[in-house]
This record gives sequence, structure tokens and C-alpha cells, in this order.
Amino acid sequence: MVNLMNRHNLSTSSSDPAGVSGAAASSRTVRSTVFFLAKLCALFVALLFLFGKGIMPQYLYSYNASLLDKMERLTSLTEPKIVLISNSNLAFGMDCSLLEEAFQMPVVNAGVHGGLGNAFQEEIAKVNITEGDLIIVCHTDYDDDDTIVDPVIAWLTVENHPELWRLIRRKDIPDMYFSFPDYAKRVISLWTSKEGNVQDHGTVYSRLAFNEYGDVSFERPKPQYEKEEFFELFTLHAPAVEDVCIDRLNALNQYVTERGAVMLVAGFPVMDCAYTPPVEDYIRFQTTLEERLDCPVISDCRDYFLDYEYFYDTPYHLTNEGAKLRTRQLILDLRRYLESQERSTSPSS
Repeated sequence: MVNLMNRHNLSTSSSDPAGVSGAAASSRTVRSTVFFLAKLCALFVALLFLFGKGIMPQYLYSYNASLLDKMERLTSLTEPKIVLISNSNLAFGMDCSLLEEAFQMPVVNAGVHGGLGNAFQEEIAKVNITEGDLIIVCHTDYDDDDTIVDPVIAWLTVENHPELWRLIRRKDIPDMYFSFPDYAKRVISLWTSKEGNVQDHGTVYSRLAFNEYGDVSFERPKPQYEKEEFFELFTLHAPAVEDVCIDRLNALNQYVTERGAVMLVAGFPVMDCAYTPPVEDYIRFQTTLEERLDCPVISDCRDYFLDYEYFYDTPYHLTNEGAKLRTRQLILDLRRYLESQERSTSPSS
């Protein structure tokens, strides 16, 4: 009898391995879910502690904190507006007073730290969309992997500001969780040393360096490096294009269009010198964008090649004069696009 029962058990286990493995997998899933929820609870408790003790925020006057002011302007405007979306190539590369004067529309320069990534920046485009808005994307790369590039930088930006946490997607939460200890160490250190939330008028990398539009208005009269130094520190390349970025931008275009606004893609500054990749590389990049994006690409990349003297401290950050030149080119591009739209919709056409 014992042998028969053993044989029966062996037969059952061998004939139904999926049942055993399925139960084990289910058990592992439950354990991992419970463990993850426990970690989330621990994170929540840690946040409550830091907030309750007045430890957060510690970066109220940092460069990234300028996003608080950009979001306030963005959400306060009720009429059609121009919203510029990308990284610091916009923050250091626009004179929005010229853009506003040219089109008689309020302008928001939402350009933020590149470490936040394209996907984070594009979430800003979804805030307070009004019918008639123009959303202009000016990325310097289109090959991201749909994540926040540096979650610690994201923490330094959003801290405990609910109006900024709306920009964090559900899929970004795990990365934010695992980077929290690094952020916590930083804010506790700043709090104990009383070095946090310092207002510094003497640096370009400060919230105080921005104007009401969201432009860096701090005086930047000339390059901070000799030309050779630039290329010891930075490497120029024509952007690559990846499916995940294109798909996300096309989804954003649909979101924008459904709300009666228009999304456009425009150029970014390129340093024109002996170290610059062949112009053909940039033309191929632009052609790929034009073929794969559902929204118009309104710029010719060659119009954004600028001399070394117009770059401040990176190959994407412009001097004050460089920002004016780039803005005037964008005005030409946008005016040409709007005029073409008027011609195509006029009765005579």
C-alpha cells in the first residue's frame, strides 16, 4: 500500500508539474508584492519624517527649482500660449520676450535639466493645454529609453512639491524609490549643516538666474572655455533616433491634437567648427524625424549651426547673444509654418 501510494504521489507530481511550479510562482509573486508594498510604506514613512521635521525641501533656490516658477506660469495662463519643451538647451538658448513680441502670445520656456530625460520633459507639455496652444519640442536627442535619466536629479527637482510630482509617471516610481536613500542623505546633510535653501545671486545655476518666461537671463557674454577645451570635455554627435522616443512623441502629438492644440518639432543649437560631425549626419537625422513623426518638423537643422563664440559652457548652452540668434531663427521657422497653414486653409487655395 505504501509503495502504491508513493507511486501515486510520484505520478501525480510528474504529471502535473505546472501546478506545483504555478503555485510556487504565485507564492513568489505574493511575497514580492508584499515586500514591495512594505518598501513603499517605508518610503512613505521616511518622507513623512523628513517633511515633518522640516528637513524637506533643501533645494528651493537650486537651478532645478526654477521648474516651480515655470509650472506656476504655465498653469496661470488661460489664453493660447507657446510652450517650449526640452532640456537646458532651451533654458540657456531662448529670449522669449522676442518670441512673445513676434506672435503676441504668452510664452513659457519649460526647458529643464537634461538629467530628467525627454519623457519627464514631455509630461510638462500635458499641463494646462488650451485650445490654440503651440507646443514646440526642441530635443537634442531622440534615442532615450523612456526613463528618467538620473532619478536623484528628479528628487532634487520635485522634492515634496505636489505640483511637480504630477510629472512623475507610474512607471518611474521604482526608480524614484531606489534613488531615495541618496537624496535623503543629501538633504539631511544640507539640513544639519544649514547650507540648504541658500539664495545665490552670483551663479548661473540658480533659480534666481531665470526670468519670468523661464529663460536663464544671467549675464553670459562669452564662452567659458577655449575652443579646444570644449572638445576635451564634450563630444559632438548627430542625434540618433529610437522607436521608443518616436512612439512616445507621436502619442503626445495625439494627446495635444485632441485638445485643440498643435505640436511642432524645432531645431537645437549645434556648434559649427572643425570638431562638428559632417552636416550630412544631421540631415539624415532630420529626414528620419520628418518621416517618422506625426507632427511637423518646422526647422532646417543647418540653420541652427552657430559659431563657437555663441556657446557658453556646453555645446548646447548659448551666450546671451547666441540665445537671441537662436530665438530669431525659431521665429522665422514658426512664422513660415503658420503662413503655410494659412495658405493651405484659405478659400483661394
